[in-house]
Amino acid sequence: MNAARQRPPGSAFGDPTLAERAWDRTRKAVRRWSLAGAACGLLAGLLAFAPAAWLADEIGRRSDGRLLLADARGTVWSGSAVPVLAGGADSRSAAVLPGRLSWSIGLRAGALEMRLAQPCCIDDTLVMLLRPGFGGLSVELPPGGGAVGEWPAAWLAGLGAPWNSLQLSGALQLASPGLTLQLGAGRWRLNGQAELRLRDVASPLTPVGRLGSYSLRIEGRDGQPATLRLSTLDGALRLQGDGQWSGTHFRFRGEAQAAPGFEPALDNLLNLIGRRQGALSVLAIG
Repeated sequence: MNAARQRPPGSAFGDPTLAERAWDRTRKAVRRWSLAGAACGLLAGLLAFAPAAWLADEIGRRSDGRLLLADARGTVWSGSAVPVLAGGADSRSAAVLPGRLSWSIGLRAGALEMRLAQPCCIDDTLVMLLRPGFGGLSVELPPGGGAVGEWPAAWLAGLGAPWNSLQLSGALQLASPGLTLQLGAGRWRLNGQAELRLRDVASPLTPVGRLGSYSLRIEGRDGQPATLRLSTLDGALRLQGDGQWSGTHFRFRGEAQAAPGFEPALDNLLNLIGRRQGALSVLAIG
């Protein structure tokens, strides 16, 4: 009696009929679709509630351990963490920003929109567009008012030498009319412009109360290596130089010297920040 109830209506005892075979195929198809649906639901739930630590790990890996998101809370899509600058995997240097960085990620015009907020340092809310692709990623800072944020110069000490020895004070101000970073074939490319201003820089290694203010401009076009230019806005310590960033390698060459009348006061500092050539201190990175 039980065996009869398990067969589809109209089947007979004996060899399988066409109806029985159709019933069996239907039952197997339903089972496969049920398993696929369960797997999709599990994956969707996993993505929706992916922990913020996953994002923190990825940023740490992409920056070679120089930018860390400590104490990450929430999810990949809505969370917060404490930004830390570090000297890399083998370095003991680290500097923490005051306050937590908060983020939220949603959809906008076929891209992921990331909104960043940090009361201490970011002007209003910073909006970036993320466009993942096959084997690549595009990060776009849309054209806007220009000002991005301001951070304490002391944060640079986390990068290790020579920043941790200089013990700089002052402010780092970042502005951009818009730029795009594209990752492809393991290499970043920059299109657009940005300017980092170091305002009212000082160091306890010199008796001069204020060293000066400086501008570092970066510009990239048409997939070519980005160019950098360092110049002095004002102050007792004069800096200038040029460099390139290819996406995998950074190269910079510059000079530092004391303004007239400040030579004795800045002599020790010039010995520390570069290789001396008379009155000049030669800066070389990469």
